[in-house]
Formats: sequence, C-alpha cells, structure tokens
Amino acid sequence: MHSHVHYLPLTPGFFSILVFAAVVLVVLIQLRILRYAYMRLGIGPGVALLLLFGSLIGSYFNIPITVLPGPPVRSGEIVDFFGMRYVVPYLASPSTILAVNVGGAVIPAVMSAYLMLRYQLWLRAAIATIVIAAIVHASATPVRGMGIAVPVFVPVVATAILALLLSREYAAPLAYIGGSTGTLLGADLLNLDKIGSLGAPIASIGGAGTFDGIFLTGILAVLIAGVVAPARPRPA
Repeated sequence: MHSHVHYLPLTPGFFSILVFAAVVLVVLIQLRILRYAYMRLGIGPGVALLLLFGSLIGSYFNIPITVLPGPPVRSGEIVDFFGMRYVVPYLASPSTILAVNVGGAVIPAVMSAYLMLRYQLWLRAAIATIVIAAIVHASATPVRGMGIAVPVFVPVVATAILALLLSREYAAPLAYIGGSTGTLLGADLLNLDKIGSLGAPIASIGGAGTFDGIFLTGILAVLIAGVVAPARPRPA
C-alpha cells in the first residue's frame, strides 16, 4: 500500500512550471537581487533554497495516517480543475488512504511555527490564518476521485492583500504563515468529513489540490519582502 502513496501531486507539465519558478527565484537570489528579501523573511539564502527545493521534492512523499471507508475509488486518472491538472494515483482499494504531504504540509507547518516564534506574531498570525482559512474554505471544491481542490491563485492573492493590511513590517512572514496554514486548515482539515465519500484512493493533506497554492504562497512571501519591506524585521 505504501508504495502507492508517493507520487507527484500535479502532472509533469504543471509541476515543471513550479520547478521553473523556483529556478528563477534561485537565479535572483544568486544575483543578490533578493538578498534583502530573505533577510526580511528571517532566513538566509541557503535556508531559503533548502526550503524551496525541500518543498518540491517533499511533495512526492505522503505519510499515511489512517484509512477511511468509502465508496469504490477512482484511480489512475488525470483530473482537471480550474486549468490545473492533478494526478489521481493508481491504487486498487475500496477505501481512501488519508495521508500528510511532506512538501505541502509538514515543511510549511514547521516553517510557520518558526516564524511565529521568531517574531512573536501570535495575534496577527491567528487573524491571517483564520481569514485565509475562511476564504479558502468558501472556494474549496470536493472533486470526485481526487479530494479537495482550491483555485490555485485564491490563497495567493488573498494572502498578499491581507498580509500587507496586517503589517507592512511583518508582511513577509505573515504571508507565509497565513497562506500556508490558512490553506491547509480551510481546504483540507475543515473538509475531512467529506473526503471519505469522494472515492479518492489517496487524500493527501497539503498534496494534490492545495500544494500548488501553498508553494506559490511561499514564493509570494519572498517577493513581498523584496518589494514592499526594505527594512529587516525585529525578532522578538
């Protein structure tokens, strides 16, 4: 069973677009165009590169948590949703495996916790998470055979606006925290009761349907830092 929980959340073409975006960001970092951006986010360029590519590589790995009973599953398909093409892995099983995606859930959760502790953003981070979760939950759509899907740019655009409204100085870490944890909460965790009835072979928290939005939110946080916040934030 576990051999089937490791798969790319998107088709190779769309996944390549995310890889290209990460490579462009790496080039900008190496050219020192965004060196202050990562200082603004609170991490060094080396850690930033590890975070980016760790998320991409980690998106392939899902950690099984439990098995949910449900209707016969659909597998071995490609599902189109709002222009994105998601992979439904092949798995012959009459139930749904609930898993956690390393690149789309574990790494963003750890990074978000670090940023909250470093800058003591408890209240503003909670507001960002709750608001983004509500927006994402309203736009999340249960997709038969896949799980829960969210229009890719909904968390990205909403996070950009909200983070700047909450704090210009801490817009970058708030964008990362709110976009990552808000998307996970609003799309996946608040829809756990629906997953078992969708006939998906694997329902991955932070995986297909939400990974692209979470990953792009991480890049957005860096871009916000470089564009609107020239000063380095003060750690608590």
